[in-house]
Amino acid sequence: MLDIKFIKENADLVQKVSEEKGYKVDVSETLKLYGEQNSILQKIESLRKERNELSALSKNSKPTEEHIKRGKEIKLEITHLEESFKKAEDDFLVSVKKIPNIYSEDVPKGKSENENVVVKTVGEIPKFKFTPKNHWQLGEAKHWIDKERATKVAGARFAYLMGDFVRLEWALMRFAMDILTDEKILKKIIKANNLKVSSKVFIPVLPPYMIKTEQYDAMDRLEPREERYKIEGEDLWLQGSAEHVLGSMHSEEIFNEADLPLRYVGFATSFRKEAGSYGKDMEGIIRLHQFNKMELESFSVKENGMQEHLFFVAIQEYLMKALELPYRVVMKCTADIGKPNARGIDIDVWLPGQNKYRETHTADYMTDYQARRLKTRVRRADNSVELIHTNDATALSERPLIAILENNQREDGTIEIPKVLRPYMLKKKFI
Repeated sequence: MLDIKFIKENADLVQKVSEEKGYKVDVSETLKLYGEQNSILQKIESLRKERNELSALSKNSKPTEEHIKRGKEIKLEITHLEESFKKAEDDFLVSVKKIPNIYSEDVPKGKSENENVVVKTVGEIPKFKFTPKNHWQLGEAKHWIDKERATKVAGARFAYLMGDFVRLEWALMRFAMDILTDEKILKKIIKANNLKVSSKVFIPVLPPYMIKTEQYDAMDRLEPREERYKIEGEDLWLQGSAEHVLGSMHSEEIFNEADLPLRYVGFATSFRKEAGSYGKDMEGIIRLHQFNKMELESFSVKENGMQEHLFFVAIQEYLMKALELPYRVVMKCTADIGKPNARGIDIDVWLPGQNKYRETHTADYMTDYQARRLKTRVRRADNSVELIHTNDATALSERPLIAILENNQREDGTIEIPKVLRPYMLKKKFI
C-alpha cells in the first residue's frame, strides 16, 4: 500500500500511474475518505481531552451534577463516534488498497503484455533434422506425464509426474539450491554483472502451504480471489507461490540493519485455479492447478532494493545459461507488472515443440509497498525505524523442465540431460 502522505502530495501522479497500470481508482475519493476519517478522529480526541479535564476536576473536588451529566454525554458521544470512525477507517482502507504501487522510471508504458519489451536474447535456437515434439508428446510416450489418470482422480489440469521426469525435477531443484547457498558462486554472479550487493547466501525454507486471509491480503497477492483456493470453513487459503508465505513471515517485526539483506529460497507445491485461462494450454503441464516451484525472497534497506532486484535477475540468467537453454529477458510494461510491483522482469525460454518463447521466470520489485501493511521494518544504524523493501523471484519451476525435454530431445525420444544436472542423475547422459 502507498503512503497516504505521498498520495496527498502527489495525487495527480498517483491517479495517472494507476490508470497507466490499468487500475480504476479515484484518488480524490480516497483523499476525501481519509479526511472524513481524520475529522472524526479529531472529534474523538477533543472529547477525550474534555473527559480527562473533567476527571482531573473530580479528583480535586466533589463532581457537580453538571459535570456528571456532561461525563455521561461525552461517553455516549465517543461511543457513537468510534463506531463512525471504524466505518470511515474501513472505507478508507478499501479505497487506498485499490491504488497500485508507483512504477520505476525505466518501466515501458503499455496497455497489455503485448507491449512488453525484449531486452536481450541469449543462446541459439536449436535446429533439428526431424520435426521436434512438444513436451507432452515426449512425456506421454515415456510415461513421465499421465494426465488421463490424474483427471480421473482429481479433475482437469492435474497430472501425475513419474519416473525419470521426477528424478530430473529433483536434480534441477538440488542444483539450484547448491548455487543459491554457495557464496563463491554468488560472488561470481555479482562481479559478472557489476552489482553492488551483499554476497550473503539464501537460507533454504520449506514453508507452510497455507496462509491466513489477513496475511495474504497484506501481501497484496490474494487478488484475484477467483484464482485462489479457499479452505472451506477455515480462515486459510492454499498459497499460490512460495513468496506469498515467505514475504509475510516477518510481519510486524523490526530487523536490525546489520542483519540485512535477509534472503530466503523456498520450495513449495503451489496451487492456482487458472480461472482466467479457460481453454488455454489444456495439453501438457504449463498451466496446472498444482505445481512445484522454488522461489526467492529478500528483505533489504531501501537503498539496496533495486540492486537486489537486478541480482535476482542475474541469478535467473545464470541458472538458464548453466542449463544451456535459449532464452530472452523481457521488461514488463506498466499494464503487466502487477499492482504491488514497481518493476518486473520475465525470462522466456524457447520451446521448439511450440515454436515460440514461453515464460519460465518472473522477478518482482515491490519497494516498501508490501511492507507498509505487513508492518515489516528495519532499525537503521542511527536508531531510526523505516519500512524495508521486498523482492521476490522465481528460482526454478517445472517450466524449465519442459524446456529441457523440448530443446534436448533426440529423434528416438530420449532426452539429453544438461551437463550441470548429470551429477544429480547418477552421471547419466540421457533419459
